Amino acid sequence: MGYAQLVIGPAGSGKSTYCSNLYQHCETMRRTVHIVNLDPAAEHFDYPVAIDIRELISLDDVMEELGLGPNGSLIYCMEHLEENLDEWLADELENYMEDDYLVFDCPGQIELFSHVPVLKNFVEHLKRKDFNVCAVYLLDSQFMTDVTKYISGCMSSLSAMIQLELPHVNLLTKMDLVMNKKDLEEYLNPDAKFLLSELNQHMPPQFAKLNKALAHLVDEYHMVNFIPLDLRKERSIQYVLSYIDNCIQYGENADVKIRDFDPEDD
Repeated sequence: MGYAQLVIGPAGSGKSTYCSNLYQHCETMRRTVHIVNLDPAAEHFDYPVAIDIRELISLDDVMEELGLGPNGSLIYCMEHLEENLDEWLADELENYMEDDYLVFDCPGQIELFSHVPVLKNFVEHLKRKDFNVCAVYLLDSQFMTDVTKYISGCMSSLSAMIQLELPHVNLLTKMDLVMNKKDLEEYLNPDAKFLLSELNQHMPPQFAKLNKALAHLVDEYHMVNFIPLDLRKERSIQYVLSYIDNCIQYGENADVKIRDFDPEDD
């Protein structure tokens, strides 16, 4: 059985930075992870790329040959990947052994994990290859400075959760830029009444019913549980990794080291 993180989130939320720091942390801990680039527009990496979608198709080639814009070209690239799951991707995955841990660095186009079925089919392919997969959704901490931005981020995360049907972890990134972290406490695990009160203060009265419905939706699904991630602190990265490992049951099949429980010799 293999293990995988599907790192998703809006553009600029820090997905590649997260992957880079996760790789460095695991390297320090003498733990092996393999980072996979699924962004056909990527150019520079701060981590060794184990599998690279650009070996199959690149954004620049599609824009030049088909005359499409950046967004249309990216969707074309991802659909081309979907068509080659049983060939190119399957061949690439053959290079990795059982119990290998892959981290997929995904593009930031929100439609890929909200309604376009490419990543959903990609996940189904990984499951057929006997991978336990967790969706890791990154959201910029600046979304917590405004309740309307926060609700927008929650709706995007919920959309990804419903679309992908995976164990789902929400990470609040760029915590080093937050001046007063106490301001975020109300949003990490908020109460529906608090959300409704904040929304009604920021929105015109005619949106009262919509605000109530949104606050109830977030509270009903119990998905609003963001884990703050401060990449400057090793213990923060370690906590996040342990949380994700638990979601995908990583390490549960490891052999028990009997010698750890043997009494010491006299």
